[in-house]
Amino acid sequence: MIQTVIKRDGRIVGFNEEKIVTAIRKAMLHTDMGEDRQLINEITDHISFHGDSQMTVEAIQDAVELALMNSRRKDVAKKYIAYRNQRSIARKAKTRDMFLEIINIKSNDITRENANMNADTPAGMMMKFSSETTKPFVDDYLLSEKVKDAIAGNYLHIHDKDYYPTKSLTCVQHPLDHILQHGFSAGHGESRPAKRIETASILGCISLETAQNEMHGGQSIPAFDFYLAPYVRSSYVEELKTLEELNGSDYSHLYQAEITDYIISPLENLSGDERIKQHAVNKTVSRVHQSMEAFIHNMNTIHSRGGNQVVFSSINYGTDISAEGRCIIREILNSTWRGVGNGETAIFPIQIWKKKRGVSYLPEDPNYDLYQLAAKVSARRFFPNFLNLDATFNVSEEWDAHDPKRYQYEVATMGCRTRVFENRFGPKTSIGRGNISFSTINIVRLAIECMGIENREEKIARFFAKLDDMLEITALQLHERFEFQKTAYAKQFPMLMKSLWLGSEKLNATDTIAPVINQGTLGIGFIGLAECLVALTGKHHGEDAASQELGLKIVTYMRDRVNEFSERYQHNYSVLATPAEGLSGKFTSRDKQVFGILPRITDREYYTNSNHIPVYYKCSARHKAEIEAPYHDLTRGGHIFYVEIDGDATHNPDSIMQVVDMMDKYNIGYGSVNHNRTRCLDCGYENAVADQNVCPGCGSHNLDKLQRITGYLVGTTNRWNNAKLSELNDRITHN
Repeated sequence: MIQTVIKRDGRIVGFNEEKIVTAIRKAMLHTDMGEDRQLINEITDHISFHGDSQMTVEAIQDAVELALMNSRRKDVAKKYIAYRNQRSIARKAKTRDMFLEIINIKSNDITRENANMNADTPAGMMMKFSSETTKPFVDDYLLSEKVKDAIAGNYLHIHDKDYYPTKSLTCVQHPLDHILQHGFSAGHGESRPAKRIETASILGCISLETAQNEMHGGQSIPAFDFYLAPYVRSSYVEELKTLEELNGSDYSHLYQAEITDYIISPLENLSGDERIKQHAVNKTVSRVHQSMEAFIHNMNTIHSRGGNQVVFSSINYGTDISAEGRCIIREILNSTWRGVGNGETAIFPIQIWKKKRGVSYLPEDPNYDLYQLAAKVSARRFFPNFLNLDATFNVSEEWDAHDPKRYQYEVATMGCRTRVFENRFGPKTSIGRGNISFSTINIVRLAIECMGIENREEKIARFFAKLDDMLEITALQLHERFEFQKTAYAKQFPMLMKSLWLGSEKLNATDTIAPVINQGTLGIGFIGLAECLVALTGKHHGEDAASQELGLKIVTYMRDRVNEFSERYQHNYSVLATPAEGLSGKFTSRDKQVFGILPRITDREYYTNSNHIPVYYKCSARHKAEIEAPYHDLTRGGHIFYVEIDGDATHNPDSIMQVVDMMDKYNIGYGSVNHNRTRCLDCGYENAVADQNVCPGCGSHNLDKLQRITGYLVGTTNRWNNAKLSELNDRITHN
């Protein structure tokens, strides 16, 4: 008697005789004689009771085929055999067609799912082959039926599902000071501690690159200025020692001399110690600049993940007021201004300026001049973005202006928007922590299904009931993924689980990572609040106060539920304002197939990212800030505020500072400014003219418009998927 079945993916499941009944019945319905219920029962009973206790799917199908051939219904056997062959061919054809699209470098939503990946290269092809064949395995083997139903129904999306079997985590904020002081091992030799700024810069790059190969998300340095500052002073001392050898003098009394700022100045009219000191400063600044230049160059050329992608990297800085820290900040900004290669804008690292009153925001603050420089650089190069440490939810009670390690209590962000700060299981910090995994709910779909209810209160109540069900499923799915991830051994992540993750230094190679990863977060994301509100009320939150009230109620409800999940499952759950790239079009296209074109809901190629006002809605930057700001406190898993400005921002860096002022006024956590920047790919000519087709410099038509996609820059829009290109074309400026 059959008890269990081995499926094609190797999974063992309980035997269900109804599957045999359904298969034979389908074959019979395609014959002239039609259904024979008695024969169906006879064959089903015979196979069920005479089969082995455990059989494969193929063996059971062979038995059905043989039984039909020996029965009075040879016509059914022929249909059943034909159906089996068709299913086998269809499975192979689906894989074949997908592979051929990758091989023939077809530009579609499979090959352009991630704009930071070049799927046309051999390494890129291998990643896509792997990705597209791994996802079905995850569906069949690693997900519960409820979760699979939610995905099939277009209610839920699991991010980085292709990495699910690897047990990898999403992202981490690197404690770079530990690496610079102690070195690290990545499983193939060891790196020694840094002694000078050049080595510190290189180790920072290697740390980010090595960890990227162990994770499926981004890498970030939370306090770039603080971490590298000591190596400015050590390099300065090194320059003094060089002068000692040259002049045969002792300058040890200058090693720890006070330096108000590291600024290159002429040596004329200087003598004695002052001349020696300034000479060492000049040499040190040049070395720091070259090191920062090298850091940026490396982060745009060093590839990870099988040689296919540059590292998805971010650096946070702006609050170190020491002379050495200011030198790091100034030179990373100067290097960013100059650009890479022939002067093009660097795509990575995503740079984040940490704005804080008393430190780097107001004219009387010690780093205000560097803040002005940051705004100037952002006006030309899109970076840095701006992180508001003064937002009420970004403040730590333990932050002390006199604490040399105060950066431990400053929130840091991952460039696209991921935020990690609150912690139920350890210190409130961003350092050595990150997102474990996240999934996104299609709240538009939930709202569309309620549109037929005429009574508004009943409609809203029904929507919240549906949302509640999906939140339960999503929280359980993330918990189940966590339970799978935590079974990984520390040796599977030699860099991450030895030098980076908070508490990982206590793990042995054969220990599981279970004791430390709960320091991270599980994110429940959402997409399309604007379209969701249109479906429920007829208007989105940017155009109607009642819709805004409902929008805040929806996201507040999500926030309250994730707090409950945190208690129930004992994890750091948080709400994420999802950075949807490929997902923005994927959800929409499938909903469009089911519900058709619904005005202002499914009539575009994409759903609006998270809680943003639609990109095509005309409003002022101030109005956008007023509407979107309250959601930042609710979405502590990550959020971002965008403003689109026109004209050449390089002539008006104050416009960047005005946006930061709005962030401060409205309690916005993280934001950035988008503007026009067109570059000739032949001669390098740049300007801010929108819709330019011919280069004024050389007459070339080979132009590219640099744009930001879900938080990061892309050097060419050729790699954008159709949905994001459609969104790009719909973007309008905020006056």
